[in-house]
Amino acid sequence: MSMAQDDDSSTHAGPLQGIRVLDLGQYIAGPGAAMVLRELGATVTKVEPLAGDQARQIGRYGESMIRAYNRGKRSIALDLRSDAGRETAWRLIAQSDVVIQNLRPGAIERLGLGARAVRERFPRVVYLSITGFPARGPSRDRPGYDIAAQAESGLMSVTGQPDRPPQKVGVPIIDAAAAHLGAQAVLAALYGRERSGIGETLETSLFEVAMHLQATTWSDYLGGAPEPTRIGDGQPHNAPAAEVVPTRDGHIVLSAYADAHWARFCRVMGREELVRDARFATNALRVANRPALRTVLRECLSGLSSEECVEKLGRHQIVAGAVRSYAQVLAAPDFAQSGLLVDAAAPDGTRYRALGLPYRLGEAPRAAPPAAPACGADSDAVLAELGYDAAQIDALRRTGAVA
Repeated sequence: MSMAQDDDSSTHAGPLQGIRVLDLGQYIAGPGAAMVLRELGATVTKVEPLAGDQARQIGRYGESMIRAYNRGKRSIALDLRSDAGRETAWRLIAQSDVVIQNLRPGAIERLGLGARAVRERFPRVVYLSITGFPARGPSRDRPGYDIAAQAESGLMSVTGQPDRPPQKVGVPIIDAAAAHLGAQAVLAALYGRERSGIGETLETSLFEVAMHLQATTWSDYLGGAPEPTRIGDGQPHNAPAAEVVPTRDGHIVLSAYADAHWARFCRVMGREELVRDARFATNALRVANRPALRTVLRECLSGLSSEECVEKLGRHQIVAGAVRSYAQVLAAPDFAQSGLLVDAAAPDGTRYRALGLPYRLGEAPRAAPPAAPACGADSDAVLAELGYDAAQIDALRRTGAVA
């Protein structure tokens, strides 16, 4: 592994200290994969177009993408269409262990910086490409965003109410999952390189990630089950399962479909006669009589607050959760104690809150990398590391190769 200059401002060095990552990505999936590696200790240099990552151009939510998925990186702004810009990129690649890109189809190859070209010159490089659709499929040249993957993978067909149009998931979940799965593939390839000395070409797509996230439902369908459809809350084959039940002040979700759990729920709610009710004696019967079952659930729980329901049911090992708004999540004790919220500091002293990695490494606290950089904020420093002197840097600026 190449040894990177330690620019980690966090107290605890991560396991990837010394690994250099070149982030050629935009929006979420590519930058997100690089961000995971950064939080694990790698040094990440983000190469942006002169105008910046496209996420910087799409308003407030785009800026939120930058803050969420680019903390702790260094940014250099290059015109990769120019010879001088590409030469600088090649110098960066020569010092990198990992290259990540999720540009529009064919763009990176037209620049001469695709996986084949890079790994022919530098076979130790691990090169990750994240596309919209499978690289070997007929849709490989189509642009692909999170929403297209949700639609074409079947996910939207099973999301929403049966009498309403298909719905997307409320957040860009495929982009986010692709970031983590892409980082997982990179980690495996780095481990393999320790044994072989050779890097790897890695490919995934938003479409494939979206399919993977539905593995259980797809397995059921491939095993002969009827094609799944939208049913809103609840699960098609179990009851009560993932039921959304109104409470005095909101809603909870409830799952107690195993016979033993259903019997326990009835006892906890003081309705033991329901255990012997012929409509609810087995899971199959509860599924068949779901409307009557939902009436019973509302009778049992609507007089309690959501927190009372969760406490009462949880105390008896029955799965329940309060449906919370973002503000309520932020105020919840479990979130406060998780340590998931980190503080990111910018060079000018400003700070913003963000979410860190959803796991811990031993007893070390979650690292809080510095804030996401401004576009090109580190161009001079990165160029100097690559061996450019002040006159050469000025020349790159004058020609527009660097911003």
